[in-house]
Amino acid sequence: MKLIAKKTLDDLEYGMVLKQAAARCTTNSGKKQMISTEPFTSFRAVQGALKRTHEYLISFSEEKQIPNHGFEDVSQEISLLSVENSKIEVEGFRRLLVLSETANTMLVFLKKNKDRYPDLFEAANGQLPIKEIPAEIHRIIDKFGEIKDRASDTLHSIRKQMNEVRSKISQSFGSALSTYQGSGFLDEIRETVIGNRRVLAVKSMYRRKVKGVIHGSSKTGSIVYIEPETTLQYTQELQNLLYDEKEEIDAILRVLTDFMRPFETDFTAFSSFLTLIDTHAAKAYYAKDMNAVLPILTESQEIDVKNAYHPLLYLSNKRKKSKTYPQDIHLHPKNRIIVISGPNAGGKSITLKTIGLLQLMLQSGFLIPVHKQSHMGVFEHILTDIGDNQSIENELSTYSYRLKNMKRFLKKCDNKTLFLIDEFGTGSDPELGGAIAEIFLEVFYQRESFGAITTHYSNLKLLANELPHMTNANMQFDAKSLEPTFHLVTGEAGSSFTFEVAEKNGIPYSLINRAKKKIEHGKVRFDASIAKLQKERATMSKTSKELQEVSIKNKKEKEKLETLNAKVKVKLERYQELFDQEQRMIVLGNKVNDAAERYFISNKKRPLIAELLRIVETENAKRKRKSAAEHKKEQKQKKALKEEVAKKVEVVREEKKKIPLQNTTELKRTKITFNIGDKVRMYDGKAVGTIDVLEKKKAIVNYGVFTTQVNVEALELVSRAKS
Repeated sequence: MKLIAKKTLDDLEYGMVLKQAAARCTTNSGKKQMISTEPFTSFRAVQGALKRTHEYLISFSEEKQIPNHGFEDVSQEISLLSVENSKIEVEGFRRLLVLSETANTMLVFLKKNKDRYPDLFEAANGQLPIKEIPAEIHRIIDKFGEIKDRASDTLHSIRKQMNEVRSKISQSFGSALSTYQGSGFLDEIRETVIGNRRVLAVKSMYRRKVKGVIHGSSKTGSIVYIEPETTLQYTQELQNLLYDEKEEIDAILRVLTDFMRPFETDFTAFSSFLTLIDTHAAKAYYAKDMNAVLPILTESQEIDVKNAYHPLLYLSNKRKKSKTYPQDIHLHPKNRIIVISGPNAGGKSITLKTIGLLQLMLQSGFLIPVHKQSHMGVFEHILTDIGDNQSIENELSTYSYRLKNMKRFLKKCDNKTLFLIDEFGTGSDPELGGAIAEIFLEVFYQRESFGAITTHYSNLKLLANELPHMTNANMQFDAKSLEPTFHLVTGEAGSSFTFEVAEKNGIPYSLINRAKKKIEHGKVRFDASIAKLQKERATMSKTSKELQEVSIKNKKEKEKLETLNAKVKVKLERYQELFDQEQRMIVLGNKVNDAAERYFISNKKRPLIAELLRIVETENAKRKRKSAAEHKKEQKQKKALKEEVAKKVEVVREEKKKIPLQNTTELKRTKITFNIGDKVRMYDGKAVGTIDVLEKKKAIVNYGVFTTQVNVEALELVSRAKS
């Protein structure tokens, strides 16, 4: 594995990121491993580390969260297992117990949830839970860290005898206490404990009257502490038993240590596994604090990021409640190098550091604060030349040091290299330094390296404008206020605004004018042209934004009017239908009224019935004609709708053919077993249909107007069929 140079890590303040992430680790071994983390240069290693961190991050929003992974350092205990006849103490076994139980719980959890956390499960490297370890430790040691009485038959017998002897000591001491208290030989405190032995507090004047062994006296000498003669025999017997107990516990711990020896590699694996989990957990918490995401990882070299924040600056400003400005950076095979120009204090250096630090973090398994649709690749070399490179120790000037650094660049630069150079070519005569810098840049370009440089040199800006895979960029500057906007604009070089900034800072115009005369007229015109272009671009950008806002507003108004128009049209149609119905009912009512009047005059039922039947038959005939016409109209509408839908489907299919395959880092779609009657729709589609037939990997979906055969992998479930 190729390592990234220490200078690069220092230039980009990578150590600060590791320090902040290490503070989020739970274990000491996790902290140590985090601090010593170095970026990977293998695509597979980077991909695996990123996926594990991402899985831990998404676990925060899951119901079944990843269990605790904390444990204490057991390196000393593991090392003792490799030493013959060694013994681990009770506290050491307590630490081994925590390690094994924590690892067992984690392994069981990840096995049960390997569909949700596949990469964290793979990180276990096939390690299985070992139940024998905690079971044996629990058999010997209780929850308070004491050796159990039943740890061995011998220990059980010894402790039983100890209890009996302690009882005898208590009885004999109680008898002596009662006797001497009645004789008035004892002080008010009566008794105390010295060296784990109960003793009588005898008044000094009566010390010869109390038989026993003196163990000391009070500070004033008024009290003598005596162990009664009657308890001495039992006390000695207890001391012998305590020694026997210690010897037996020592033997038990040695046996337990021997039992654990075959599991030495398992303890090491448990420790390494939980340490790895701890580092990914810390990275996930770090990502959460900076709203970091997993970008789309590509096997080709590129940095195509949107809304990219400098991580350290973002967290610092977040604490201060200050704003951090994001950047859009595009480095890919068709645009390999960007030449950033513009005035000082405009954010050029921080842009370089943002590019470099994000790349280092990505290749170390950190999620990064960018838009989730950003694309990033993996570089084998990341070379930097940022900041003051003067070396007092080696008596090198800034320029000499830079030339030495460029020599290192020339050795390593290839098509898998990312280089970042701040103030490229400075430290020497501008014209000569600019010429050397131009040659270096041409070599980097020819070797198809990727990179970003900052410069004030016009010849480098011109070179970027001439070469097809190199682009000018500038840190936008407000031409009116002469304040930086910290926004990177690609496609054009930036002016240094040298004279404008000088004028703003109160330098007399006469001096500025004299300075202008000191340099070539063409140079002034060139810089002025660039400044003018920047002003025009800023104006155009503002105008474009305003036009876009007006366009969006007009579009919304148009949609509102169309919606209102549709509603009015529907209402008018309903009113027309109601009016026609009213007119028809009036005509029908008049006919019935005329028939009733004729019946009133003639009083003949037969003509009345005949007239009413004629009216009814006429109305029914109208209904039949209307029904046939409506049916024909409905069929025509269905046919038109079917043709329209078919056209839309064809358009969608054509568009899908143009869409590239999803990146390997995108999550795989969950496989679903469909049933007949399920409501489904195609991915990225809106129309919902019902499954009529299922055949192998094909399904016939009914959309009401038409049916179509679709691959089940292209379908997503909307709702299950009602059983």
